[in-house]
Amino acid sequence: MEPFESTLEAYPVRLENFEGPLDLLLHLIRQHQLNVYDIPIALITQQYLDYLEVMQELDLDIAGDFLVMAATLIHIKSRLLLPRPAPEQATEDEEDPRDALVRRLVAHQQFKAAAEMLHERETVRSAQWTRSEARLAEIAGEAPEPELEVDLFSLMSAFKAVLTRAKQRPQVVLPGEFLSIEARIEQLLARLSTTEAIGFAELFDDVATRAELVVTFLALLEMIRLKVIRVYQTGPFGDIRIYRRQAAADNAPHYDAAPGTPTAHD
Repeated sequence: MEPFESTLEAYPVRLENFEGPLDLLLHLIRQHQLNVYDIPIALITQQYLDYLEVMQELDLDIAGDFLVMAATLIHIKSRLLLPRPAPEQATEDEEDPRDALVRRLVAHQQFKAAAEMLHERETVRSAQWTRSEARLAEIAGEAPEPELEVDLFSLMSAFKAVLTRAKQRPQVVLPGEFLSIEARIEQLLARLSTTEAIGFAELFDDVATRAELVVTFLALLEMIRLKVIRVYQTGPFGDIRIYRRQAAADNAPHYDAAPGTPTAHD
């Protein structure tokens, strides 16, 4: 078992399948149902910077490409704010400042679509001898709820909504108490052991401060990395639910019972 770091400052989150800045832009375009060929650059830039701020607050181990894309978006936005030349002075080869970005997004979108199609074909091929969903629905009496695995940006979008709701709660001043990521994982696993699944927003019901909200989200990411939970979304931009894996007890970290400063051990 890999050792944990109890302090937030010493806990940069590193995910193997961390998606890049183009994936974040495509996520924002889908989320707001925008036309990729006519991007409202001011809206997308602000949304992108908001996500970047959350990523930095979470101390996600982001590549410099995210910062380069932020600079690119700001540059495009500034060019669009400049006065346009009069129609008689405009040249035919003058390019819209967004065009280069649009070409990259379209190419990336096509590449991802091809990769997803190949993945779906492999999934169908590997499952061709299993029972069909229709047969399972017939036995169960109702159709199974469609679920998709969640990408990081969908999780971050849900977390941003949690942070927004937290700002609207009445502020209650309580004595400060350190909540480590290790202790939070123990708490979440205990809750998951008593139920089949938990909604994403429910994970944050028992914490109040922004620091505790952040620790809870980082604990969720660590649990995903350790493969002790499964996280699914009921369709694109739908509700997110968290399930405890059957073998979670074998993979989950264990800590001493002393409150406040739990110690990880194998």
